[in-house]
Amino acid sequence: MRRALDAAREATENALPNPRVGCVLLSPDGATLAVGAHHGAGTPHAEVEALSRAGAAARGATAVVTLEPCNHTGRTGPCSDALIAAGVARVVYAQGDPNPAASGGAARLRAAGVEVESGLLAAESEALNLAWTHAVRTGRPYVTWKLAATLDGRSAAADGTSRWITGPTARLDVQRLRAGCDAILVGTGTVITDDPRLTLRDEEDAPLPYGRQPLRVAMGERPIPDDARVRDAEAPFLHLVTRDVDAALAELAAREVRHVWLEGGPRLAGAFLGADRIDEVVAYVAPALLGAGTPALNGTGIGTIADAVRLDLTDVTQVGDDLRMTARVRKDSA
Repeated sequence: MRRALDAAREATENALPNPRVGCVLLSPDGATLAVGAHHGAGTPHAEVEALSRAGAAARGATAVVTLEPCNHTGRTGPCSDALIAAGVARVVYAQGDPNPAASGGAARLRAAGVEVESGLLAAESEALNLAWTHAVRTGRPYVTWKLAATLDGRSAAADGTSRWITGPTARLDVQRLRAGCDAILVGTGTVITDDPRLTLRDEEDAPLPYGRQPLRVAMGERPIPDDARVRDAEAPFLHLVTRDVDAALAELAAREVRHVWLEGGPRLAGAFLGADRIDEVVAYVAPALLGAGTPALNGTGIGTIADAVRLDLTDVTQVGDDLRMTARVRKDSA
């Protein structure tokens, strides 16, 4: 199963709106016959890729899969039927499929006489597809709020300047993490004031080799100029003409957006936090002090320490001269 998880990780940084899945086929004596992985929407599922590589040797084999084989026809056919047709004798999977439209593969396999076991390294599989699992279970995208601030919590100086709070290593690290999402969301004010591209680019302004560019999203009621750089041909763009957080997320969910990378100003972040719609925070803290200027967060409605939103740190890493802290929001405190 660990090898299947590794295969899923190595296949792609981002399979969204689908999950990352790996599959290992084992012969009756435990030898590896084939390894498969899912590479993104429209490509074969991990089981199908492994079966095609194993050929006739798959008959009587054990399939070790990170996610319950699907039982529906979408862009591809049901993996449960493919495993049955190939003569696989046993299936061991980690995470059950939370998608009601695709679940039921285990029951289909058992009905066909295939031995099925579940739950092996299920937590690791869920961690691999944290945003996808959340989106499928809740019906809304997983939201990661990224912020960059000085040690005293300022996202811009008193005169409004903010380029650059963090160093080049941290900024390149942001691009890597952006690539793992399928939408980058900012407010219309950020688009109008800063005219950002919101694409994956390096310090020399060259596109980065991360595959497809995420959807660029501007949220707010102010009109976006026709010549704004977010409207260029480098990546798709969507203007959500609303200030309502849940309405915006519902529209993105309808477009199969699973993971939103939230950037922009402190008021937009405050609106999302106030609506309890931030799931994770990635904070880049620079060893610098401003003493005055724009705070990283505003407009949350929090007025007392008892109402503070508490976070659980999952990672603290020095990135160049800066510090990156990753934390998940405790939902009982938001």
